Amino acid sequence: METLSRQVKPEEDILGMYHVCRILPVFILVLVFSFFFSGCASQPLYYWGTFEDQQYAYLKGENREAQIQAMQKDQEKIASEGKKAAPGFYAHLGMLYSDTGNDKEAIACFEMEKSLFPESAGLMDYLLKKYGR
Repeated sequence: METLSRQVKPEEDILGMYHVCRILPVFILVLVFSFFFSGCASQPLYYWGTFEDQQYAYLKGENREAQIQAMQKDQEKIASEGKKAAPGFYAHLGMLYSDTGNDKEAIACFEMEKSLFPESAGLMDYLLKKYGR
């Protein structure tokens, strides 16, 4: 009577391990890269704070003073934590200042926006000219 089980030859076992050893480093490499790239994506380039909310409030015509106060808090956080303000942050704050009659602060904000984001120079030059600088 024959036995149904067969013995594994050493060369077959080596071939089986060969495939596992070939796939394992690739799997580990994919795993390492996925952790690396997921870590890179979690850090935002700019600090937005309440900026988007203040833009929406501006369009709805809400209280300008309250918006200025919220953006000043964001400005303090930007300075204290060494973060970068979002594009348009200082331009929007300048518009809020100009709406409340504080043209001096508006001009300072427009100049800050222009220095941080040179691509905004055309609009900032127009606003600076409009408000007397």
